[in-house]
Amino acid sequence: MEINLFKLCSGLKVIGYFMILLVAAIISLSYYAVVVVTWGPELLSGGLHSFLAFFIIILFHFLLIMLLWSYFMVVFKDPGSVPNNWKPLTEEEVLEAGSSLTLSESIEPEAFTSTHSADGRERRPQVGYCSRCQNGKPPRCHHCSVCQRCVLKMDHHCVWVVNCVGARNYKFFLLFLLYTFLETTMDTFILLPNFIDFFSEAKNHSTSPGNLAVIFLTFVLNLAFALSLLCFVVMHVSLLSSNTTTIEVHEKRRGIRWKYDLGRKKNFEQVFGTKKALWFFPLVSKEDLNNIPALRGLEFPTVSDSEG
Repeated sequence: MEINLFKLCSGLKVIGYFMILLVAAIISLSYYAVVVVTWGPELLSGGLHSFLAFFIIILFHFLLIMLLWSYFMVVFKDPGSVPNNWKPLTEEEVLEAGSSLTLSESIEPEAFTSTHSADGRERRPQVGYCSRCQNGKPPRCHHCSVCQRCVLKMDHHCVWVVNCVGARNYKFFLLFLLYTFLETTMDTFILLPNFIDFFSEAKNHSTSPGNLAVIFLTFVLNLAFALSLLCFVVMHVSLLSSNTTTIEVHEKRRGIRWKYDLGRKKNFEQVFGTKKALWFFPLVSKEDLNNIPALRGLEFPTVSDSEG
């Protein structure tokens, strides 16, 4: 009996649903520790300390709202699927369209098959073909063994969101990372004094054991997440600045400029758009969707295109 390892990968979706519950549990625990136990009661103390508590609680809720908004957008937004029977436009279709299209759109169907160079070496086809989906693969598209489909400009499959991260939800994923990092970092700092007093309060029994356990556990969890998220934020900022996905890191050749690297400004706009007012919100304007093909995930300008 043959075992299809790719179908076994789809079992990771089950783990993803537990991850969503884990995210909800950590958020609930942090909310209880920060708002209910620690800083909420300080609102009634009066004076400067009461104003500080008010500011912390407002900032906590703002970051929490942005975090959850970005998170649900990553979870429910389709990262981008290849249209059924997709193929690049033929030369006749390009002429009929009467518009300047990128190379990825104007390659003839024969480009699906590999060709050979003059020295006899096989060259990689300009347009791929997925044997599992039985469909063409646009540039930067990869097949996800968990979702069992091809994803446009696939970055990775994230078990924390039970979804792939691709062309159409990568911005939301980056914002989720950013706001989660800011939230966990803030929680770590505002709970630090209580964590330092943990042992003395436990010895003197000045605080209930339940609240002490909540503060201790919340501090440790937020510290661990803040440190780990810092690494992910730095990594994805680096990838964003070079217009590279996590998968493409292994495809790039050292010493050769990455063909999709158009400069930091254009690379940034291919993910966040040109509307500055929407950069820090999990939203994309219709104007950017119409004017920036990379946001749709089917075509991407290259260095040769921009130089031409």
